[in-house]
Amino acid sequence: MTESDTRLDGAERDRPPSRVGGFAPIRDYAAIGDGRTVALVARDGSIDWLTSPAVDSPTLFGAMLDADRCGSFELAPEGDFLVRRRYVPGTGVLETTFHVEGGAVRVTDAMTVPAGGLPPSRELVRKVEGLGGTVPIRWAVRPRFDYGSARTRVERRGDVPIARSRADALAVRCFDAGEPDVSPGTISGRFQVRDGETALLALPMAHQEPLVFSTRAEIEDRLSATIEAWRSWSAGRSTTGPWAQAVERSAITLKLLISATSGALVAAPTTSLPEVIGGERNWDYRYCWIRDSAFTLDALLQLGCAQEADAFFWWLMQASQRTHPRLQVLYGIDGGAEARERELELAGYRDSRPVRVGNGAVDQLQLDIYGDVLETAWEYVREGRPIDAEVGKRLAGAADHVARIWRQPDAGIWEVRSEPRHHTHSKMMCWVALDRAIRLAEAGAIRGRTVSEWRRERSAVEDFVLTECWSEAKGALVRSPGSEDLDAALLLGAHFGFDPDGDRLSRTVDAIRRELGHGPYVFRYSGEDGLEGQEGAFVACSFWLVEALARRGLVEEAAELMDELVGLSNDVGLYAEEIDPGTGEFLGNFPQGLSHLALIGAAFAFEEEKR
Repeated sequence: MTESDTRLDGAERDRPPSRVGGFAPIRDYAAIGDGRTVALVARDGSIDWLTSPAVDSPTLFGAMLDADRCGSFELAPEGDFLVRRRYVPGTGVLETTFHVEGGAVRVTDAMTVPAGGLPPSRELVRKVEGLGGTVPIRWAVRPRFDYGSARTRVERRGDVPIARSRADALAVRCFDAGEPDVSPGTISGRFQVRDGETALLALPMAHQEPLVFSTRAEIEDRLSATIEAWRSWSAGRSTTGPWAQAVERSAITLKLLISATSGALVAAPTTSLPEVIGGERNWDYRYCWIRDSAFTLDALLQLGCAQEADAFFWWLMQASQRTHPRLQVLYGIDGGAEARERELELAGYRDSRPVRVGNGAVDQLQLDIYGDVLETAWEYVREGRPIDAEVGKRLAGAADHVARIWRQPDAGIWEVRSEPRHHTHSKMMCWVALDRAIRLAEAGAIRGRTVSEWRRERSAVEDFVLTECWSEAKGALVRSPGSEDLDAALLLGAHFGFDPDGDRLSRTVDAIRRELGHGPYVFRYSGEDGLEGQEGAFVACSFWLVEALARRGLVEEAAELMDELVGLSNDVGLYAEEIDPGTGEFLGNFPQGLSHLALIGAAFAFEEEKR
């Protein structure tokens, strides 16, 4: 498979970078990672986000949240320049080409992943190649450990600059990139690169372990091995159809977000990037959301990622066991159940405060997640994968739990911080939970002594949704009984097969498109949610609309919308959580796993319905 870098016009690809108050637009970032952590690289060459040793660890570079306090790794030509970027085809390795008057250089950025497996240490590599003329380059490493709160010591070990703080350390390995200058808190340098010349900067990182200083040849070998490892992985993926390149890029993005040590998929590698600039809707997404589980397993299986699918499923079974029969909204990468929310004394992205670590949604009741887990189990079993008796017993217990609690109000899929209510989508997903438990029992995968009760409660849930949650005035299923608000999550009825008579769901899709749609964009819901400010349009909802249209047989409309949505990614094919329909500005955490899962789901649904 190949991936072109010519999807966008030349003006977009070669535009100069910009910042507002020291902050780059979220749209201007690209992600690189090694299966343990993720770095975000801006168009101007600055790495403004990197956590270590894991994606949910404190920051080493966190300038996205506080440009003055939280550190970065700058690397760019001196003076004015234009920028063109792409990922090396089939990889998560980034290439940025800087054009200056009279010359050009290419910077290759990667978190190395050697062919022999992950070593204990982590390594960020930046290779600079001269493409023409003579280009002066400046660079500066400003590490600020623990969200800028920890004291950073910068010193030399022999001729190698080192930054330390408590149990964490990094070194700067510098080859033909100028003589490093060491000052309090900063390691920096300048050099010139000519046509055909190369320079190399590498940052080995350590956490409670020794720093390892490699030779230039060893580092370059790891960079080459990383590219080959990515290409080998991508070559095994199933991506066909009119949006194959977008699907491949989304698959690679998901791979960046999957923990190589546990199999969990984090919702995003960042925290507190705002859904409203200057507002309070700033959340920590460095957890695995149960809401995403069915989409995750489905995408991995469709893509041919059998190893990742198995790892994710058994991570899910292990994590959910810790709170059985109750499910949490989210779990840590290691399956942990703790996610205490606290606020940091940071400026926030473009003055968007508070900056949060942890997520208070962990304590919410969200009934929809039971449907997600039972659907995930059904998908797994339907693909011929076995589950053991103990897991089957716990799944049956989860279905029994749903039968007891589905009449309770909850916070809903969108984790609103207002009073609990009877969310229509939550009830619909309780129907899914009971329906999939029945299917699993009929397939002999689980032994439920209360299957008759599951059938009875499934009918009761269906009746509740179709009678109590229907509005004659709207001609649609509404967000909750007695309201006239709409909820784009109900588009998922098409995905999960909740469509008893077809007509009511079709009319709901039309109402959502009419009232929550804004061109290709779709907002999540109407009505209050306990927070100030109006958020952007939720990217995943637009892709859910594509799938809903396709499953109604409206494949031409679905294709037209899909084409528009694929064109709304940034220049390297990534999506944030939300987009401002008026400006096209990315909002929310980035890159957002659910946005890419929804793209993959829409593409495969379109192909399925077309066939």
